[in-house]
Amino acid sequence: MSHDHSHEIGNYNRSFAIGVILNIVFVAIEAGYGVFADSLALIADAGHNLSDVVSLLLAWGASVLATKAATEKRTYGLRKVTVMASMVSAILLLVALGGITWKAVGRFSSPQPVKGMTVIIVAGIGVVINTLTALLFFKGQKHDLNIRGAFLHMAADAGVSLGVVIAGIFVLAKGWLWIDPVVSLVIVAVTFIGTWGLLRDSINYSIDAVPKSIDIAGIRQYLNSFEHVCRIHDLHVWPLSTTEIALTVHIVVNSESLDNNFLQRLQQHLHDHFRIEHSTIQVETSEQGNNCMLDRNNCV
Repeated sequence: MSHDHSHEIGNYNRSFAIGVILNIVFVAIEAGYGVFADSLALIADAGHNLSDVVSLLLAWGASVLATKAATEKRTYGLRKVTVMASMVSAILLLVALGGITWKAVGRFSSPQPVKGMTVIIVAGIGVVINTLTALLFFKGQKHDLNIRGAFLHMAADAGVSLGVVIAGIFVLAKGWLWIDPVVSLVIVAVTFIGTWGLLRDSINYSIDAVPKSIDIAGIRQYLNSFEHVCRIHDLHVWPLSTTEIALTVHIVVNSESLDNNFLQRLQQHLHDHFRIEHSTIQVETSEQGNNCMLDRNNCV
């Protein structure tokens, strides 16, 4: 594992630790005020936020397991657990959104006023804590599905809490009971778009599809651009984890004088320009005929 990856993992560990601590404190505060204000809504939301702590711990655990060294049984280590964690995170978030939708639709037929200023204040605290936690993962979520799952969970909760505050203010000021479910459904719709993308990408990663950030046509063009390269075959690109991408390819050349410097240049360029962390390149010569078993139309 590179120094940069180790540094990023160290930053993520701090982010996860801060996020877990902040949310555990908030769950305790919310549950306490729920009992004090006799608000089932606050107590139920505290239970929901506790599930977010579980999601954070899941993503954190996956990022730690991904750093474990490879073994003879698991030759790529446990990097793939980050993909599994992002998929579970997406599923849990979709279930939570379904629960919020069901509750919101039910409130159209039997609207309920927000139970006092206490609920609004506690929800406001939730906006601050969940937003701060989401910001811890904002930068990393652009390139890491596992981190994106943690970000979406916290961003969704921040949105829900903000909806409670906005709806509560309008209910107290105008008596508009309908605004609470409307705001909830808008937040669900916005969050669903990001969550669906997370689930789709997680499924694609789990079946070793080429990540959408990878320019496979560009890689093929680059490999064919060398003077001594006749053609390539058996090109595969797939995710080792939510952050590391692997490549294997067979290159047919018309020269036997190519050395390891050629391979090193290829690997370095693939790393710097295409974000390929792990490349395996097999060089074959065209002068002795091509008997490669993987150079067939019916090969994967």
